[in-house]
Amino acid sequence: MSEHPRIGLAVSRRASAAAAGETLRRRFDFVPLAEADTVLALGGDGFMLRTLHQMLEGEIPARPVFGMNRGTHGFLMNEWRENDLAARIAAAKPIDILPLMMAARTLEGQVITRPAINEISLLRETGRTAKIAIEVAGRPAIDELVCDGVMVATPAGSTAYNLSAGGPILPLSANMLALTPISPFRPRRWPGAILPEDTAVTFRVIDPEDRPVSAVADQFEVRDVTEVTVSLDRKRPMTLLFDPDHALDERIALEQFETG
Repeated sequence: MSEHPRIGLAVSRRASAAAAGETLRRRFDFVPLAEADTVLALGGDGFMLRTLHQMLEGEIPARPVFGMNRGTHGFLMNEWRENDLAARIAAAKPIDILPLMMAARTLEGQVITRPAINEISLLRETGRTAKIAIEVAGRPAIDELVCDGVMVATPAGSTAYNLSAGGPILPLSANMLALTPISPFRPRRWPGAILPEDTAVTFRVIDPEDRPVSAVADQFEVRDVTEVTVSLDRKRPMTLLFDPDHALDERIALEQFETG
């Protein structure tokens, strides 16, 4: 990173983020996002995910992102401070994360692809349980999972929906993915699995017309799917920047001791 990086500013529509953005614009010179070396994102975790998706989808150039929390939880963000912005970015610890890629086939035969930073989930659409067959690395793993749903989560996303569903917390250095059932009925005691990150997982929906299932990549939903393949996308790594005392890998590790 250069001594004086060109910083682009991305601000969520939340009132607290908009006010912080105006404060920073009065103090610092920002460049358009297309010309930036680094992107400063003001908002919460949802806005950080949207910013990363804009990069993955080519709407803005892929650049390291330094987030400051002007949302709620802010797990992916640094603490909000209006001082020493350039110095903080220069001293920041880079954390590289790899997205997942979903290829979802619908009842109509359409194949829709979409990346995900946190997780890719299959969810029942009605009051009837979903029935899903699972293949891991091209081999049958579970012939019929009767459940509300199932997901594949990255280490970065393992403390989000995955943890709420009873899945494991994965350190960023683990190079693993979490395969986690959501309210499984049969096999009743199946806890899920931890897989090497290069493992492709294929889900086949059993009786998709009578028991419809949707696939969700982070916040993007595809309805009425029949088959979903999830794999790691090594070609498009994303870089998040963190204050050295607030790095994502350390925060994920400490989540294992969170009791509140």
